[in-house]
Formats: sequence, structure tokens, C-alpha cells
Amino acid sequence: MRLKDKLALVTGANRGIGRAVAIAMANEGADLVINYVEDPDAAAQVCREIEGLGRRAVAIEGDISRRSDVENLFERAFEEFGALDVLVNNAGIETIVGLLDLTDDQWSRVNDVNLRGTWMCAQTFARRMIELDRPGAIVNMGSIQAGMALPGRTHYAPTKRGVEALTANLAAELAEHGIRVNCVHPGVIETDMTQWVMQDPQALAEVLGKIPMHRVGQPEEIAGVTILLASEEAAYITGQHLYVDGGMRLV
Repeated sequence: MRLKDKLALVTGANRGIGRAVAIAMANEGADLVINYVEDPDAAAQVCREIEGLGRRAVAIEGDISRRSDVENLFERAFEEFGALDVLVNNAGIETIVGLLDLTDDQWSRVNDVNLRGTWMCAQTFARRMIELDRPGAIVNMGSIQAGMALPGRTHYAPTKRGVEALTANLAAELAEHGIRVNCVHPGVIETDMTQWVMQDPQALAEVLGKIPMHRVGQPEEIAGVTILLASEEAAYITGQHLYVDGGMRLV
């Protein structure tokens, strides 16, 4: 088991990629803190699945765009487990709004969750780990859209480009403390966020035409890469960006 007896916190873990990451980590021997901002029933179900694998799990509600929620999340996580080893900054939101229609509130909400929230979680995790003189790993969730220009993403894509820069800077500052920081950039993954593509034959055909492997990815495929970067197999890897996109960046 690559994460045997490790303690991990996954933000936005009640659905989609976050859920897949949390369950896969439990399969690899980790105990989990499941962060969520809505749908407590889904979060509870994830905990039950993890406990069914013989691992511990606790669900903690918190909006990572709010400093008070982030502080409470980590306070409770460390109270429950005594420490942590891994943080997966998975929580994120995406909306599609044309540039001319984009409002200040829409811009701020996406930036506050995707970029500011990732920074606050990483900072809070790092402060506590350094206080404990404990090494650890942070895996940030980016997006293939970080390097693409797509209609309606003038507020979303910059946040993921920002996560790229944030990852590099966090890695440089935290290396001396034994905390590694890397980033996974999913391509088109079949989750509730991409159902509008999956259910539109024309849109799906257009997307598949841009993917050399001619298929969309599954959340479990992102989970596998996340586990690698969180594990000791990646002990000499930090500040890196790994695209999991079926070759989409090649086109």
C-alpha cells in the first residue's frame, strides 16, 4: 500500500474527482478527512465507503474561499487525527460565461474558490506541518484549461494558470521544510461538471476530435496520478505539473 497509515485531507471530496481521490487513497491505506461545502449526505456516503475499506474517515463542512472556514477545517482535522500527511487541493468551481456578460461577483467567486482557496488551504496546512516539524505533500488540482483559450472561461482559465504559478512558488518555499508540492492538470474527465458535454453528441464529438486517445478520462485516472505524487514514490518530485489529458495538449 503506497499510503499505508497516512492521513490525508481532500477538499471537495463529496463528488467527482475529489470523491475518486479519497476512495482511492483509502484503498492505498490512508485515513481521510472529507471536506465538502454542500450535500452532507454525499459526504457521509463517501465516509461509509472508506470505512467499508477498513480506514477511518470524517466529513467536515467548509467553504475554502472563507478564511474562517479554512482555519476551522484544519483545526478539526488535526483534532480528529492528531496530524496530517497529505493535502489534496481539489475543490473548485467552473462556470461558462461570455466576457461581455461576466459580472464582478462571478469573477470573484471563481477566483476566491479556485485560487485563493487553494492558497489558503496550502498556507494553513504548511503552517501546522512546520510547527510539528513534520514532512508532507500537497497536490493541487489544476486544469488543462490553464493553457488554453476557450470561450466563456476568461474567469476560470486564469485561476488554473494561477494554480500553476502558486504550485511552483509553494514548492520553492516549502522544500526546506520537507513539504513537496505538485500539480495535476486533468483534461476532459467524466464528472457532473462535464455532463453537458457527455449528453450533447455534437459537443462530445468535437471534444473527442481534439483528444488523440479518442476518449474522455475517468476520475479514477486522476486519482491514480494524485496518489503517486502524494506517496513516497515521488519523494524527489516537487514543483511539477502533470497533465492527464489523453494527449489533448499535443493537438
